[in-house]
Amino acid sequence: MKVHFFWLTVVVILLNIIFSLSLIFIERKNPTTTWAWLLIFLLLPGIGFIIYIIIGQNFSRQKLFKEKAIIDAYKRKSLKDNYLNISEGKDDGSRYFDLRKMNFNNSGARYTENNEIEIYHNGKDKFNALLKDIKNAKNYIHIQYYIFRKDEIGTEIIEALEKKLKEGVEVKFLVDAMGSHKMTKKSLKRYLELGGKFSIFFPGILPHINTRVNYRNHRKIVIIDGEYGYVGGFNVGDEYLGKDKKIGNWRDTHIRIRGKAVTDLGERFLLDWCYAANEQIIDFDKYDYDGDLEKGDVGIQIVTSGPDHNEEYIKNGYVKMITNAKKNIFLTTPYFVPDDTMMESLRIAALSGVDVQIIIPGQPDHKFMQWAASSYIGELLDAGAKIFYYNNGFVHAKVLVVDSEVASIGTANMDIRSFRLNFEVNSFIYNKEIAKNVEKQFMNDLEFSDEITREKHENRGRGIKILESIIRLLSPIL
Repeated sequence: MKVHFFWLTVVVILLNIIFSLSLIFIERKNPTTTWAWLLIFLLLPGIGFIIYIIIGQNFSRQKLFKEKAIIDAYKRKSLKDNYLNISEGKDDGSRYFDLRKMNFNNSGARYTENNEIEIYHNGKDKFNALLKDIKNAKNYIHIQYYIFRKDEIGTEIIEALEKKLKEGVEVKFLVDAMGSHKMTKKSLKRYLELGGKFSIFFPGILPHINTRVNYRNHRKIVIIDGEYGYVGGFNVGDEYLGKDKKIGNWRDTHIRIRGKAVTDLGERFLLDWCYAANEQIIDFDKYDYDGDLEKGDVGIQIVTSGPDHNEEYIKNGYVKMITNAKKNIFLTTPYFVPDDTMMESLRIAALSGVDVQIIIPGQPDHKFMQWAASSYIGELLDAGAKIFYYNNGFVHAKVLVVDSEVASIGTANMDIRSFRLNFEVNSFIYNKEIAKNVEKQFMNDLEFSDEITREKHENRGRGIKILESIIRLLSPIL
């Protein structure tokens, strides 16, 4: 027995060394991420290998998504030519010329001005608007969610889609394999029989088992007739209507766009759809909206990012907004795990006298994410930032607004996973009225939030501080 244990120990040690060398010399991850995984191997010999295979392996990333990036670039040309409109326009000046230009040069995000926006801060208003637009659809409905549950609201949406199919409306329905693992062709039998199209993004290798925790499609996009586009934090499920007794009230932010920016949002859906469904679309022109869209006055860029690109486009946009700030930065995020660049941007802004205020959940859905966030709070408090715990249920909004002039609303959390490993989409909105609307909601949320003072933060228990230190080391892989 002792001999067997000895050789088992030797094998585990050798595997630890092999995996560590592979991590350092073959995969060449970010140094911070490498150290996090080396710590896992040290603390959990043997088990660490399994965890790494499930959520850490990165050697297939380029192979998996290189072809997607090439095809996306080709299809973009088929969809429409890139154009650059970053001149002084309807955002009341040219102050954010550099942000617009960076987003275009970095990710090809076009800037359009003739848009209208409606903002939803609760699930009831968002889903009522969505169902109304689905009911009025005449040509097509494209719908994509990370999480889509076939509960009360999910069933209501599917039944609305089935009615449109009977009327001859085209419906494409895309979900993420991990976030919507219960959504299958079997559960959509009637929808498919009526001619609806359904696909799953990045499914697992084995049926009903998905060990591919990384590279999830976290986008939430709905396009209706090319006229209306939805994007933001809400997924589809009864909890997003506040019906989960454990979670309670759900605070989120979503927008409905009418205007030229819908074309850019629709392009993103079609690129994801062609990849997931392996469908070759020849006539993209049929998805263009040919009605009158010249009434809006909101400037928008749709910026997407994902593991199919080396650059972290949405994060870069956030950093540029933060470093441009002169007066205030208001950030709401359910998960706060900033990388070094983001952390330094926020800290330097606060040290420069900018009013930096951040709202994070006081009742998190994952306790270790609160510990991770808490490990960063002290540095920001020292720099002069203000941090608040939202306590009226769960806050899931992903919103950044700067100087009452520019805002970003979308699907990306303020964490390393969203910036580096997930497929995300954010709207960058250049309009004072919209920015002030978002800022007003931020102030309303403060009424239900408790400020984390330096004294409160220092009075955490020793055990919590130790947990935070460990989680902080592992934050690059959370």
